[in-house]
Amino acid sequence: MAAGDSHDPVHLFVERMALTFAEVGFPRMAARVLFTVMSADDPLTAAEIGERLGVSAAAVSGAVRYLTQFGMLIREPVPRSRRDRYRMPDNPWYEATITKTGLYKTFIDVADGGVAALNGPDTPAGERVAEMRDFFVFVQEEIDSLGERWRVRRAAAGHVRPGEA
Repeated sequence: MAAGDSHDPVHLFVERMALTFAEVGFPRMAARVLFTVMSADDPLTAAEIGERLGVSAAAVSGAVRYLTQFGMLIREPVPRSRRDRYRMPDNPWYEATITKTGLYKTFIDVADGGVAALNGPDTPAGERVAEMRDFFVFVQEEIDSLGERWRVRRAAAGHVRPGEA
């Protein structure tokens, strides 16, 4: 079906998921690109993504840059061409959620500095910042545990591809 065909079930899936992600703050074009690539059996070039979405190459370019930065897409060169193809990494939800948790470490470190700057946790402000820090320590520990449980569940569900550990 043509790009943007509102009766195409794949197009409807892509647009509904993109809207759902946008509602929680994810950039809408990046979400459209992500789910277009996810719904393709093979990697896609930026031109193919744009064609499927009915958008310009510039719109796709910004979105793939955003998605590759977060590990949600992988860029692969097209042999004997200046073009690239984009595909989902294996287990992208784990990759984007679990392995990118250096952000929590940063929050923890900055909050530690804040507690010190506020003369420790014995002041009301210092207590609030210490509690924030402790929350991020907790989240980091839970994410680490969650990642391990996800790997076990993923393998049990048969989502592990040949060659993956």
